[in-house]
Amino acid sequence: MIFFIIFGYYFMPKLLLNLNTALISGVAIFSPLHALANTETSPAPIIIQGAMQVEAEHFAAKLDNVKQRQIGEWRFWQGTVDGYPVIVSETLKGMSNVAAATSIAAVEFKPKAIINQGTAGGHDPALHVYDIVVGKYSVNLGAFKTPHKLQGAGSNSVEWKPMDLLASKGSAGEDKNAHSIRQFAADPQLMKAAEQAIPAYTKGKVVEGVIGSADVWNSELDRIRFFHENFSTSVEEMETASAAQISSLFTIPFIGIRVLSNNITNNGKYDAQTGIACQDYVYDVLKAYIKQINVQK
Repeated sequence: MIFFIIFGYYFMPKLLLNLNTALISGVAIFSPLHALANTETSPAPIIIQGAMQVEAEHFAAKLDNVKQRQIGEWRFWQGTVDGYPVIVSETLKGMSNVAAATSIAAVEFKPKAIINQGTAGGHDPALHVYDIVVGKYSVNLGAFKTPHKLQGAGSNSVEWKPMDLLASKGSAGEDKNAHSIRQFAADPQLMKAAEQAIPAYTKGKVVEGVIGSADVWNSELDRIRFFHENFSTSVEEMETASAAQISSLFTIPFIGIRVLSNNITNNGKYDAQTGIACQDYVYDVLKAYIKQINVQK
C-alpha cells in the first residue's frame, strides 16, 4: 500500500492549486508549483508601485539582493532595504493595469503594506513642479453619472454626479445613496513615515492632499478647477485610487505619494526628472516605515 503525503498546500478561494508530483523511495510527495511568497519566518514584504519604467527602475536599483520576476506583463523586483523584504512593482499605466498588479501582489506576496508613487499633474495653483503630495485621501475621478438630457441638449461635465461604486452591491446608477465620491484614506502609520521623511526632501515642499485618478488626461482648466473646488483634488494621475480600492478590499495598509511633474493651472512646465525625485523621497519614507516595524517587534 502506498501512502501519500500531501504538504505545502494552502487554500485560495475559487483558485485551483496545481501540484507537482515527485517519487521518493516509493512515496508520492505533492508540493505547489510556486512556493509561498512568505514563510512563517520571513516578514511580509512592502510593495512599492510605479506605473512606468521611469517610475520604478530607479527605485529597483536601490534594492539589495535583488532578483526580477515576471508575471504576465507585470515586472516585480524582489530584494531588501535595511534587511527588510521589499518588492518594486511596475504596474503599467491606467486603472485596470494597476488593479491587476495590486491584486497579483496581494495574492502572490501577501504584503505588509503598499506604497503607490510616481508623477502627477497639478490641480492646485499653489503647488509647483517638484512639490510632493502625500495622499491623505485618493478619489476616483472616472466614476460619474450624467443627468438625463434629450438629443440635442448638449453635454456639460460639471453637471455629472459622482458614483460610489462600493456603496452597494446593486446598480450604482440607480442607488440614490451612491452619489458621493468615495475617499480612500491612507494608512496612519504610512502617513507618519511620510511625515518623518519630509526634512530630507529639498527639491520642493511636501504637503498632505487628495490624489485624483482616472483613465483621463484632463487639460480643461474649468474641469480641473471643478475637481479641485468640489473634491479638493491636489493632483491627478491614472493609478492611485484604483490601487487604494484594491488594497482596501484586501485590507492591506496603503498610501499614495505623487510628485508634480507639471501644473497647467500655473504654467508649470513638464520635467521628466521629477519621477526620480519622488522615488528618492519614497525611499526615505520606506526606511522610516521599516524603522517603525522594527520598533514594534
